[in-house]
Amino acid sequence: MIEVKTEADVTDRPQDDNPRPYLCTVCDKRFTTKSYLTTHRKLHSGYKSYPCTRCEKRFATQNYLTLHMHAHTRKYSCAECGKCFRSDQLLRLHSRVHSREKPFECSVCSNAFHQFCLLKSHMTVHTGEKPYKCHMCNKAFSHAGGLNRHMGLHTGEKAYKCQLCEKAFSHPDDLQKHVRVHSRHKLYKCQVCDKAFSRGGHLKCHMRVHTGEKPYKCEVCDKAFSRGGILNRHIRVHTGEKPYRCLVCDKAFSHSASLNRHTRVHTGEKPYKCLVCDKAFSHSGALNTHMAVHTGHKPYICHICGTAFSQSQQLQSHMSVHTGVKTYKCQECDMAFSRSDALNRHMSVHTGDKPHKCDVCDKAFSQYGALKRHLTVHTGDKPYKCHMCDIAFSQYGSLNNHMSVHTGEKPHKCRICDKTFCWSNQLNRHMRLHSGEKRISDKAFSQSGDLNVT
Repeated sequence: MIEVKTEADVTDRPQDDNPRPYLCTVCDKRFTTKSYLTTHRKLHSGYKSYPCTRCEKRFATQNYLTLHMHAHTRKYSCAECGKCFRSDQLLRLHSRVHSREKPFECSVCSNAFHQFCLLKSHMTVHTGEKPYKCHMCNKAFSHAGGLNRHMGLHTGEKAYKCQLCEKAFSHPDDLQKHVRVHSRHKLYKCQVCDKAFSRGGHLKCHMRVHTGEKPYKCEVCDKAFSRGGILNRHIRVHTGEKPYRCLVCDKAFSHSASLNRHTRVHTGEKPYKCLVCDKAFSHSGALNTHMAVHTGHKPYICHICGTAFSQSQQLQSHMSVHTGVKTYKCQECDMAFSRSDALNRHMSVHTGDKPHKCDVCDKAFSQYGALKRHLTVHTGDKPYKCHMCDIAFSQYGSLNNHMSVHTGEKPHKCRICDKTFCWSNQLNRHMRLHSGEKRISDKAFSQSGDLNVT
């Protein structure tokens, strides 16, 4: 319950006191009467008892619902784009989008806006003022809309559903932005590449792709970004803040997108399907990576040895082969690795943890990837096919090794004699010639005379 504070316990306006004695303790907004304050409080509580019978939207007051109904009757519709509004005033404000009229100018940076409320919200960029505070976690916001969207993190409520794809949102503004994905109305066109956008702000952000402008700078590390939202997400790298928490396992994340991807671990949802082999993935990045298996596209090329990769991360990891840099050190045994995932795999040697069990034979593995590879023993599945000879493999690495048969590529080079090999295991066997080591049946011999064959 939100507390109501007044500066005078009277119903009439005091003659010699504040003309707006009724104070909202959430956003510090003041009102002339207690009834106005009571109506206003519903905006913060999220209680919306007035439903629209035509679109499932809900409103805090009857007045808001009445205004909203004009959108369905098309009483106030834009002659330019057909968009409907709940009042004539909002329609007039919208018309400035088409006329490009921006009468409200910032006195600090000369940015102009077509509504005064947008200018008022913009001024907080310069003043740093954040008057809207969350009463649950004390996080502060520069405008009420930011606070309202934030409250959805605590309540988890997503009352605004898209009627086209059933995606749900916690704030109506987010739903309106999403609907434009389905709409074909994209009035704002880039004059450089002809790309079109549904909002002027999106075009403005896009133009920085061409200009290279990065006006948002991190005060900690001086890294610069083209958009304020990206800077805000980057700041969490320094603060360690993880405001997005999984309701199932309590794991926390710094980005909402990371939480959304994580929840699919629990739900098993895999909405991204490959059109070639019907394999499904939990996020789009995994699908994009998988597509390289079918296309063979490898745009990331090592400038030292010419080896090509389908992902930039693979190239970065590969470079450590040439540089020898191993920045990830084990705190248990001082072993070092060139990649963080290699260190994570190594840690299971010390912990002995094997959480991933095979449902068929109960064999356990320390990593999910190892279990996934093992399952092909039972299923016989060989999803990785060579596009040159149609031989299939159960593992992607085996396909990569096989491709050298066709290309003649020998990326594995001996540092001592410069001899090259198709596969890493060939190089490992060759290196024993230089070290004098020979492995036969898992027993090591430094000289051939140590092995007596009868």
